[in-house]
Amino acid sequence: DVQLQASGGGLVQPGGSLRLSCAASGFAVDDYGIGWFRQAPGKEREGVSFINVGRKFYADAVKGRFTISRDNAKNTVLLQMNSLKPEDTAVYYCARAPRLPFSLWRDSSYYGYWGQGTQVTVSS
Repeated sequence: DVQLQASGGGLVQPGGSLRLSCAASGFAVDDYGIGWFRQAPGKEREGVSFINVGRKFYADAVKGRFTISRDNAKNTVLLQMNSLKPEDTAVYYCARAPRLPFSLWRDSSYYGYWGQGTQVTVSS
């Protein structure tokens, strides 16, 4: 069974940091593209970051603040989030994509498996 388990969310003050984890089972994370998405109340789900075959991509809104990485030994994809802002508040999801052109990584319709989401709240 393919499963993704997102964790690591919480409440943090502006300027703080969190590290999200996406633990995978049923497949190897280095064989697939893994994306992080987020959805804030009243807004559409948006792509945050993506990793595949050594390439990493970021949304403009998080570039320079977020870092995606892979721990193959733990079969986990991490999202280190620094300098958090209130506008980063959302439910964060990880998802698995089949092979796809890198230009399409933001399109959630290409992702077949999703984790359950973890809440990130940035507030003073």
